[in-house]
Amino acid sequence: MKRALFPGSFDPLTLGHYDIIKRGVTLFDEIIVAIGVNADKNYMFTLEERKKFIEAAFADEPKVKVATYKGLTVDFCMEIGVNFILRGLRNPADFEFEKAIAHTNRDLAPIETVFLLTSASTSYIASSIVRDVIRNNGDYTKLVPNNVRVKTTNK
Repeated sequence: MKRALFPGSFDPLTLGHYDIIKRGVTLFDEIIVAIGVNADKNYMFTLEERKKFIEAAFADEPKVKVATYKGLTVDFCMEIGVNFILRGLRNPADFEFEKAIAHTNRDLAPIETVFLLTSASTSYIASSIVRDVIRNNGDYTKLVPNNVRVKTTNK
């Protein structure tokens, strides 16, 4: 069984993430969307909220699972028996950053990284942009899956 881990903070899940996951399920038998927990990061959404966003977005897709983890991504892959990391690339800067991580991961463990280019229609979307739109009471709904709905007055 070919399983891939799609790691990230997903703060929040965007249409770009959604696109990569939907396309990834055509390549792998299972995609584990892994929410990394980093104590040094200030998240807009709680871990529980982020997990619920992903679970709701893929409720009808049995090949998508959601997990949380701390520490190195490759260590989590080894722990759960996953041999592939799935990553999305929006632009050349993403590629350079992700390439360095992929090489490091391969030095640390027998893990291959598979890159998918984001769709042209979602290539500009980043979670940081979505958070900024939310903070400023903009229409973020065009940037996230339908189930990602927040009360902007609380964020």
